[in-house]
Amino acid sequence: MGLDEDALEYHEREPPGKLEIATTKPTNTQRDLSLAYSPGVAAPCRKIDANPEDAYKYTAKGNLVGVVSNGSAVLGLGDIGAQASKPVMEGKGVLFKRFADIDVFDIELDQADVDAFVESVAAMEPTFGGVNVEDVKAPECFEIEERLRERMDIPVFHDDQHGTAIISGAGLINALDIFEKDIGDVDIAISGAGASAIACAKFYVSLGARKENITMCDSTGILTEERAENGDLNEYKAEFARDVPEGDLADAMADADVFIGLSAPGIVSPEMVRSMADNPVIFAMANPDPEIGYEDAKQAREDTVIMGTGRSDHPNMVNNVLGFPFIFRGALDARATGITEEMKVAAAEALAELAREDVPDQVVKAYGDQPLQFGPEYIIPKPVDPRVLFEVAPAVAEAAMESGAARSELDTDEYVERLEARLGKSREMMRVVLNKAQSDPKRLALAEGANEKMIRAAFQLQEQGIAEPVLIGEREEVEATRDDLGLEFEPEVVDPENGDYEEYAERLHELRQRKGITRSEASELVENDTNYLASVMVEQDDADAMLTGLTHHYPSALRPPLEVIGTAPDADYAAGVYMLTFKNQVVFCADATVNLDPDADVLSEITKHTATLARDFNIEPRAALLSYSNFGSVETEGTAKLRDAVGDLHDDPEVDFPVDGEMQADTAVVEDILNGTYDFADLEDPANVLVFPNLEAGNIGYKLLQRLGGADAIGPMLVGMDKPVHVLQRGDEVKDIVNLGAAAVVDAQQQEEE
Repeated sequence: MGLDEDALEYHEREPPGKLEIATTKPTNTQRDLSLAYSPGVAAPCRKIDANPEDAYKYTAKGNLVGVVSNGSAVLGLGDIGAQASKPVMEGKGVLFKRFADIDVFDIELDQADVDAFVESVAAMEPTFGGVNVEDVKAPECFEIEERLRERMDIPVFHDDQHGTAIISGAGLINALDIFEKDIGDVDIAISGAGASAIACAKFYVSLGARKENITMCDSTGILTEERAENGDLNEYKAEFARDVPEGDLADAMADADVFIGLSAPGIVSPEMVRSMADNPVIFAMANPDPEIGYEDAKQAREDTVIMGTGRSDHPNMVNNVLGFPFIFRGALDARATGITEEMKVAAAEALAELAREDVPDQVVKAYGDQPLQFGPEYIIPKPVDPRVLFEVAPAVAEAAMESGAARSELDTDEYVERLEARLGKSREMMRVVLNKAQSDPKRLALAEGANEKMIRAAFQLQEQGIAEPVLIGEREEVEATRDDLGLEFEPEVVDPENGDYEEYAERLHELRQRKGITRSEASELVENDTNYLASVMVEQDDADAMLTGLTHHYPSALRPPLEVIGTAPDADYAAGVYMLTFKNQVVFCADATVNLDPDADVLSEITKHTATLARDFNIEPRAALLSYSNFGSVETEGTAKLRDAVGDLHDDPEVDFPVDGEMQADTAVVEDILNGTYDFADLEDPANVLVFPNLEAGNIGYKLLQRLGGADAIGPMLVGMDKPVHVLQRGDEVKDIVNLGAAAVVDAQQQEEE
């Protein structure tokens, strides 16, 4: 219920759904509107009327894909109908945009009849540059795709068939290479005979497998010629019927080199795995639970098993998102008339080749610095690897040109540069943080553990493997709230009223006895103030990090960790930093929460701490100290302290990043102003670390950037503390708690490394 509730909140939040239409040209003036619509729009209309190909020149058609479904076979949900499938189709659109910058109209057709479906989609050809058929049941999906490909002069792709085939095909190429087996010689057992299974079998034949070596099973058993003759198999299943005795999946797997699972969870036993040939390849891809668990398959044999699943928590995830965005990107840019078998093979081979290459540090860091090196545990690239776009899309485009499907000739090198320019250098910073946190979860003390949002966040943190949450609060209240929410997990709870925590009271008294805290007062604080209890736990290394502040004013939430944990040995001041992520850039804003009116020394230290934080997130810092003055244009006490701080930073031999100021905000972030009017500045590129002159300006500034600039805000993250402590804003949402919890875990990982 917790996950469902969060998902419903996510989709319901204004604006509802996950997609919107945005303008790409100025619409601010009357002239803009006259160009966009009447009377100016008549000019491109006349051009397209004279030459239909000009639609790609004057409209968005060339970057627009229709995701079309009737909802008859939605993954994990079945035949839920067109309307109910809309969230899934919108989600597909999100993936197209996120990974390949392709725009999508999702089209849900209330059409069960094949003829009507085909006619409806074919009639929309003028709208789209390509069509992705999605979640249509077998065997109708085969006929629908085949007929649409014949009717339409644009790429048509049924991802449920071909996506899994292409990604698993890439993994199969590499797995067989590791085992030094020839794909033409291996025996392949397939569990499942639906759209994905049949498409996989056909695609493996395209890769070099022999049809007579493929044994396919449906729920009745092996597809045999006898069953085909008896009319038990449709024409698509009959293509893979073999002249063998009837049998079940266990018979099919005996002595097989490869097992492909696209069926149901838990139907493969360890004994069946042991019956396979030496060094088997097992792709158990039923979702969410595979035909056999990862560990069960690996432990069933003493030799090497290469295992892949559809899950992200195991190596070698067969994830369709590695395929369709990039295949369509290449097909659209080559203006392909369709997606040929050569283009699909090119995509699989490009993915296979990419997995063999040295993995960039940014990808390794995104997966928590885990070793990613070609071998049994890494045969398929990771979806966040930015190189997938630049390898797969050009390979697909080149195959389109070589196979005669392309209507545009592309220079591969120039095309890669175009792809770079299209997507820019933006990073999915939060995904980087979450992945890194998941690689090595830390114990995270949640000081307001009885709060409903904290409990929901704890569930997500634990379920997603981000952290090991420790809820601090009354156990009965925590468990009652958990039960009311329907969350099925057993959180670790530290109940200050029903536990022996006198050692923490003793430690608090030891730390604060010369600051007016008596021994009895220390016991009361530990028992009645969860912020003090959490702080002592972190100070004593019984927790690696803590979150608080959800129900407290920021100063009162910050005071206990400052008193108990304090600042780092090399720091005199703490500061609150927000990381704001935009489409094409990331900026860090400091100080937004702690220091009311910092002097030059505080500003200098805040700048250095924030630069260090930026590097923790793989961002090379460029710092600007902000003001209403540009480099001495206004002489006041406030501007003087900024200039003094900049002077101190320039004189500090440990400062190895560009920093300058005082400067106005637009000077700091607009390249033309920075390099035009102020070309003497130390900053050659716009700043990504923005240091505000006081708390008032910092808090106002980051909130304006977040709300009006459309940025996602992560924070506030405390810098300068001796242990990872982050203080939430009152009323933060569950996602904010989870995000900041992940940041705290990454902070703890970094401190552990140091």
